[in-house]
Amino acid sequence: MENRRILIFTGNGKGKTTAALGMALRASGHGMRVKIIQFIKNDDATGEVHAIRNMPGIELVQSGRGFIPPPSSPAFAGHREAAEKGLQLAAEAIASGTYDLVVLDELCTAVACRLLDEQQVLETVHRAGRDLCLVMTGRGATAAMMELADTVTEMTSLKHALEKDMPARKGVEF
Repeated sequence: MENRRILIFTGNGKGKTTAALGMALRASGHGMRVKIIQFIKNDDATGEVHAIRNMPGIELVQSGRGFIPPPSSPAFAGHREAAEKGLQLAAEAIASGTYDLVVLDELCTAVACRLLDEQQVLETVHRAGRDLCLVMTGRGATAAMMELADTVTEMTSLKHALEKDMPARKGVEF
């Protein structure tokens, strides 16, 4: 790789994680080393977790606790701790020089929901080395995060099956 690249996939539409996982698939096909840290998700039964177990060069860690309760909930502190642990893992992956691509899935959501401090996240991202490609996903990317990125894509939902009370489908939503 020739220089650092930072991408953000944000917005309320479907496809943010899917786009990032597509990049991981592409990188794996080129023999690159990939680290994926999922900040909100905590379900090892998803299709991506099963698939990645069989893909060379890709590591996936889930540091989330699932759906985020309101800040007034006693459980919120545990979600914040899990997100902070994920950010520490991200900092280690970024600093290690081991990876060509680091995906921070739902990092933008973690900041938007106040699980993580925006300034800490920006400082972590600033440490990305010259050859690293860093991808951040999730709803609510902040202006400062988007300013730091080289590429920002906003997924916009025009229509979604869940709005018609159609249940989430294996292989499509999980």
